[in-house]
Amino acid sequence: MTPFSAASHATAFAQWDFPGFLPGADDGRVHISRPDTMAIVRRRQVVGHVGQFFADEIVSHNGLLITSRTRTWLDCSRKMSVEELTVVADHLLRIPRPDFEARSEPFATTDDLADMLDRHKGTPGIRKARLALEQARVGADSAPETRLRLALEYAGLPEPQLNVPTELSVGVVRQPDLAYPEHRVAVEYEGEGHSEAAQIVRDIAREEDFARAGWLPVRISKRHMQNEARAAVAKVRTALLSRGWRPN
Repeated sequence: MTPFSAASHATAFAQWDFPGFLPGADDGRVHISRPDTMAIVRRRQVVGHVGQFFADEIVSHNGLLITSRTRTWLDCSRKMSVEELTVVADHLLRIPRPDFEARSEPFATTDDLADMLDRHKGTPGIRKARLALEQARVGADSAPETRLRLALEYAGLPEPQLNVPTELSVGVVRQPDLAYPEHRVAVEYEGEGHSEAAQIVRDIAREEDFARAGWLPVRISKRHMQNEARAAVAKVRTALLSRGWRPN
């Protein structure tokens, strides 16, 4: 690394600990970018890139010069699907929880991502990035939640609310991962942490709170997300239909 080179693409993707699937990210090679006024770097196990960079698109992270989160998102768009780009966009837009994280602001705003696209019109993959930005939403707490939301919407189900605090009764507030308030359907994605004994107790209490308030809780696990989330879609569709929803 030199003062005029920066880690980028798959290397930056890993350094920022982005969620989502990036083909070739684990092949062991290092990606380095330089301004397009310089020669591309050529080294064994190094993938060289050149491009135009604004001053705020190269930052220092753990002592390493690296492309910014938003620039990395754009740089990786060429090799990623629209769905996985949306997963990363939701991650960048997510409002952090100060009680559990050492930050209070999102990594980026919708305007930040839109500005990055406007800066680099014609970049390979930018059409996919624009589509991803259109379907990105603030509110998802994890990549599985984003994938679940997209699967439901792709299947023609209504767009759910994301992690919105809902008062079920006086003094009882729950925050379902995905919610359909009009039909009183709450969808919860339960990852590996939900198998712990203490969490099981909390999950049962949460389900009881929803039931007492007349809501129908729908629990989704990793198993339901297989085969393009068909089981998850079917389960949520059945719940919505039972509550009066009808497709257009």
